[in-house]
Amino acid sequence: MSLTFHWFLPTYGDSRDIVGGGHGVAVGTAGGARPATVAYLGQIARSAEQLGFVGALTPTGAWCEDAWLATAMLAEVTERLKFLVAFRPGLLSPTLAAQMAATFQRLSGGRLLLNVVTGGESAEQRAYGDFLDKDARYARTDEFLHVVRSLWRGETIDHVGEHLRVEGARLARLPDPVPPVYFGGSSTAAGPVAARHSDVYLTWGEPPAQVAGKLDHIRALAADAGRSPRFGVRLHVIARDTAEAAWAQAGRLLDGIDEADIRAAQEGLRRSESEGQRRMLALHGGSRDGLQVAPNLWAGVGLVRGGAGTALVGSHTEVADRIAEYHALGIDEFILSGHPHLEEAYWFGEGVLPILRARGLWRHPAGDPAPDPTPSVPFAPQPARV
Repeated sequence: MSLTFHWFLPTYGDSRDIVGGGHGVAVGTAGGARPATVAYLGQIARSAEQLGFVGALTPTGAWCEDAWLATAMLAEVTERLKFLVAFRPGLLSPTLAAQMAATFQRLSGGRLLLNVVTGGESAEQRAYGDFLDKDARYARTDEFLHVVRSLWRGETIDHVGEHLRVEGARLARLPDPVPPVYFGGSSTAAGPVAARHSDVYLTWGEPPAQVAGKLDHIRALAADAGRSPRFGVRLHVIARDTAEAAWAQAGRLLDGIDEADIRAAQEGLRRSESEGQRRMLALHGGSRDGLQVAPNLWAGVGLVRGGAGTALVGSHTEVADRIAEYHALGIDEFILSGHPHLEEAYWFGEGVLPILRARGLWRHPAGDPAPDPTPSVPFAPQPARV
């Protein structure tokens, strides 16, 4: 089975430095030297498509542009790339969400993937009018996905639950194909919901031993539910021709982080209700020291950014080795990003993917390019005409 790689669309802005912010860190737009315009995001999306990424994750929240609208616009400037749209079940009705997904599939040619984000920050949820606590949000997500999946099967559904109620709900037109559901969550409340509904269970980039334990837990819960989801991991990446060059870039990014920004970000993140965020914080403890938490796994991004906070750092071969290590645990899908997202897509796509292809672990989703029928002719300088 070929590994699947997705890239990331920074709909909050991009930069040659780490753009801080995210859930638990800041409210509003994170910013960056490169604004999140359709033109720039389109550059990233087209590059990812050309390099062989299957899809691109788009975040959700008050700190970025709306994922549904942004990806709908970017579908017009790409041909094959799928969009992993992050959305929050509590902020719209399940019938409307099922209808939106069906519309997106028809108008994009089947290029929608759905990333269900229950929401780990009560303060941010309340800003959107959602006043449930965390456990109740997961219970509502369970109901929400039950309704959505029933509608996608063509059923007419009446549902009266603790948090949601619909009557006579049905879709006039079904999505084809049905979009797969990507779902993450490390808490006790998240596990059973993920087991029942996720097609791809996602984890952030923890050290392999910790990832293995999490995957075993979800496998057991899913087996009890008669299901067998795939697994994916969300990571940043810094891959270079040599390990020295990659770690030099990590050092440059670290040098660009102000100590006051670290303190402010960590203060916000320590208040987070997310178990996954707690596990990210435990990797670095808010300190610049000891950031290499496993071979080629660097926790520096998490000093100022909520959510995924670790990066694979090393030579192209070393990064390929670490990907193979995660794959051996059961990870088949990798959602990657880097700063800046345009250039880092090329470093990974032109440096690491060919190694994985040579090992039989990856193939380009569009197939291998046909050889150029024109023979290669070495360049020879011509004499100047006078």
